[in-house]
This record gives sequence, structure tokens and C-alpha cells, in this order.
Amino acid sequence: MSNSPQREKVREHVRAPGPHGTGRTRGAGGAVALIAATALAPASWGTTYAVTTELLPPGHPLFAAVMRSLPGGLLLLLLTRVLPRGAWWWKSAVLGALNIGAVYALLFVAAELLPGGVAGTLAAIQPIMVALLAVAVLRERVSVWRIGWGIAGAVGVGLVILGPGARLDGVGVLAGLAGAGSMALGIVLTKHWGRPAGVGPGALAGWQLTAGGLVLLPLMVLFEGAPPRLDGAAVTGYLWLGTVGGFIAHVLWFRGIGRLPVTATGMLVLLSPLVAALIGALMLGEAFTPGQLAGFGLALVALLAGQSDPGQRPVAREVRNVRR
Repeated sequence: MSNSPQREKVREHVRAPGPHGTGRTRGAGGAVALIAATALAPASWGTTYAVTTELLPPGHPLFAAVMRSLPGGLLLLLLTRVLPRGAWWWKSAVLGALNIGAVYALLFVAAELLPGGVAGTLAAIQPIMVALLAVAVLRERVSVWRIGWGIAGAVGVGLVILGPGARLDGVGVLAGLAGAGSMALGIVLTKHWGRPAGVGPGALAGWQLTAGGLVLLPLMVLFEGAPPRLDGAAVTGYLWLGTVGGFIAHVLWFRGIGRLPVTATGMLVLLSPLVAALIGALMLGEAFTPGQLAGFGLALVALLAGQSDPGQRPVAREVRNVRR
């Protein structure tokens, strides 16, 4: 018996990622695998501080940002051989500036003016910003559950990495908040605009990394001048940032944004400061205090709890309603 047009429409609804909704992942195992793969992106970004301090030449943060974005973006353009069309030229420029260019520039300013703990705690506020922007841009209902766990996650990160003697700098705080807000808006707009038909996450990542790198390039020339001399350690560090922390991480990240709820994806950003703190403790040979362990556990619980919303209607029920 042939399928009815209504039933075929339902199947398309289940398969299609859509600009606002989530791409459906078949089975709980597939959803967990997708979340885990997406989480690799912020986890890899958590290695940036250790790589920068241990391997890279000091005083060239913008050069590091360019190396992390532009070569990988151009490589993805070469591999995918897909360029933006129509409105996607300016959309890619906006997303690249928000997700890559502005984020790297502002967070480097914050890192220069603030202790790492303060800068990391400010970045942990991003899931709350994503949840609020999803209401304004995507017209999603307010998720008290995810906003609450976002606050809990930021508190947990603060307990892990915010020292008692942390100093505050007004410009640094504004830069840290602006950097977190820029990436939060970039995440929401990436979900809102989706991606053109037939364009994969690799091409989308290539467009944004290239656009973000081109935003950073003149800033690098203006403020840092000539690139630094590179030794073997520096080459290794830049390769790590450009590959694992660059185009590989961003392909996984944009794939996840396209298929997962945007607020749930935003919660995964908590992994970045947690991984940075964990690597720092391992490198320094220091044990976490009880308070830090409690904060680490709280942040992980918040991250996991934020992947679902008990008040959200299950997908299966939505499909059954369409079939009727």
C-alpha cells in the first residue's frame, strides 16, 4: 500500500533539521552519541590556555587566533568546494564575526586584563545568555529548567576556577561579557538561519572560520605587527589549535547546533573552563580542594541536566499529532 501524502510529510518533518527545530536523531543511543561528539568541541577549546602558556610565544594572541581560524577555514573551503550563495555571503560574514572574530578578540582582551578564573567564570555565563536569546530570536518559550541549571553551572565553574584573591578590571569584565554574548548570539543565529539545502557542517564551518579569520587578520597586523619566530613547540601548538581546536571542533560544533536544541548545546560550553581547570591542576600537580570538587560536580550535573527539559513536549508526541 502506498504512503499517503500526509504520512510522507511527517517523515520529511522528522528527517529535516529545520532552522529552528532540532534534527531528529534516531534512538537514545544516537542522541547520546551526537551530544558526546558535539561536546568534544568545547572540551578541545579548554586546552587552549595550557597550549598557549606552554607552547606558544608570548605576546601574540591575535596571531594565535588567526592561525586557529583562517588556515582551517581555507582548508575546509578547498575540501568542500562549496561557496556561499546569495544572502549567505553576508550571513556567513555575520556568523564568522560573532562566532570567531569578535569572540577571540574580546576574550583575549579579557584574558589580558583579568585573572584566568574571572575570565573563565564570565565565559560560563554564556548558557544563560543562549537561553534568553533563544526566547527573543527563536521565539522559544522561557525554559526555567535550563536557565536555572545554567546559573548552577556558572556557580559551579566559579567555585572551581575563581580564586579568593581575584581582582576585577572594568574593561576586562565588559570584554569578557561581550565575548560570551557574541558567541551566544552566534549560536542562536546559527540555529535560526540553519544552513542551505545540500550544504554540510564542514562547508558552514569553513565559511565562518574564513570570515572570522579575515576579521582578525587586520587587527593582528595593526596591534601585533610581524608574526613571531616559530620553534618546534610553537608549530606543534599552532597545529593543535588549528586542527583539533579549530576546524575539527567547529565542524562538530555546527553539526551539533543544527541537530540539538540550541539551549542544550549552549550548556556544553561549560566543559571548556572545566577542562582548562583540570589540565591546569594536572600540569601543576595540585589537588582540588573540597570546594573545587563540589563546584566541578555541580557544573557537570548542570551540564547533563541541561540536555533535557522535563517541561518540553516529547518529539514522538509531536509526530503523532501531525499524523492525526
